[in-house]
Amino acid sequence: MRQEEMEKILKIGVLLSSERDLNCLLERILACVMELAGCDAGTLYLLEGDALRFEIMRNDTLKTYSGGRGQRPELPPVPLHRGNVCAMALLENRTICIEDVKNSKEYDFSGPARYDAMTGYNTCSMLVVPMCNREGERIGVLQLINALDEAGNVCAFAPDMALVVESVASQAAITIQNVRYVWEIRELLHSFVRVMSSAIDERTPYNASHARHMAECGGRFVDYLGACDGQKKFSEDEKEEFLMSVLLHDIGKLVTPLEVMNKAERLFPEQYTAFLHRMEVVRLTARIGRLEGSMTEAEEEARVRRTREAEALVRSMNTAGFVTDEMLEQLQCLREETCTEEDGTVRPWIEPEVYDMLSIRKGTLSEEERKIMEEHVSVTDRLLSKIRFSGNLSHVREWAAAHHEFLNGTGYPSHKKGEDIPYEVRMMTILDIFDSLVADDRPYKRAMPVERALSILKSMAEQEGKLDPELVRLFVESRCWEAPA
Repeated sequence: MRQEEMEKILKIGVLLSSERDLNCLLERILACVMELAGCDAGTLYLLEGDALRFEIMRNDTLKTYSGGRGQRPELPPVPLHRGNVCAMALLENRTICIEDVKNSKEYDFSGPARYDAMTGYNTCSMLVVPMCNREGERIGVLQLINALDEAGNVCAFAPDMALVVESVASQAAITIQNVRYVWEIRELLHSFVRVMSSAIDERTPYNASHARHMAECGGRFVDYLGACDGQKKFSEDEKEEFLMSVLLHDIGKLVTPLEVMNKAERLFPEQYTAFLHRMEVVRLTARIGRLEGSMTEAEEEARVRRTREAEALVRSMNTAGFVTDEMLEQLQCLREETCTEEDGTVRPWIEPEVYDMLSIRKGTLSEEERKIMEEHVSVTDRLLSKIRFSGNLSHVREWAAAHHEFLNGTGYPSHKKGEDIPYEVRMMTILDIFDSLVADDRPYKRAMPVERALSILKSMAEQEGKLDPELVRLFVESRCWEAPA
């Protein structure tokens, strides 16, 4: 092997080891080997099941290049039987060099013959080299066609070229295997993330697709920003990191009590049932009083009417999106009503804890329950601290745990302000609020029309100073919540 060839092999090794995209790697492998061997055409096959599948094909004379970028050449796979020269090379793990395929009777060259007949090409010399990794596992085959001399004429492959190509093929096989390992590890992590995200969705009938909707919308928002002049351009790795943060942002809800997370009304079911039971007791007591003569019929009717009014008020306040001053005044009056139980105990119609719950102005959660819900971001941070996010995923924990921070410092849990909140977190906060507003599966509110939700985002940005005004503007422009047709 000449010094020049040794240097080329080393350079190719460095080049291949730096590539982490399998499609780009396969293209580089074939291009480098063809240049090293000085040939006109080549094919790279990968073993899949019991056949060799075409991955990359190049022909400089015909100027045809197919495969790569995830698109295989539209050709049927080559079965692993010894009549096919590429299959034979892999089965016997040996290099096969043929000076002229037309004079070779050992292998089936009907495929190249058909190709030549269709294209006018003239397949002559061929060098076929198997690719195996360190463990001897078969990866695929490199097939080189028509070596060229210095004048550009087709000739046989040089006797020592087999050793040169074998060296590169060995490096290529190891690199392909390493890239596959990296992909498998990454896919394992992504599978874990999808499982965790689904676990949150499966745990409650509410908020069931929140993270998935945010990720879909977020992916389109990232792409939109990339197409805008002067805006951040996300690399594929940066986009992956951001979307993984989105999918994991609510993982802390795995430990949030279901009675809080699923609270669709201000009162717990047992509280509401107890109130209705008390109203029924009041009506029965009034009936008994009238029958015994201690209460007139008019008094009984008034008492029954009052309990029905109380039930209507409590039912309305229990599910109201917002409790008005008028409702609170009526509830205060109702609070004065009492009933006497059989043992002589005087009890209010509205128990203190029921009164407090019905007095919640907005939403269904009390201050204590809201604090329990807010704790999910701290739990998210603690849970994600158990995972070693490295390299291009190093910000996942930080971003996921900060999605409730506001630019004016009124968010939680750390009350961060301004530039302390990363760009990606600002994006995530907008996505989170928007999906929460328009979602139709929340227990404590109805779905909000999109335009009303956008108006709230603008107000939070421009009047309240909570959100990034420029990002809100771009979000509104992007219409990224609309799935493509």
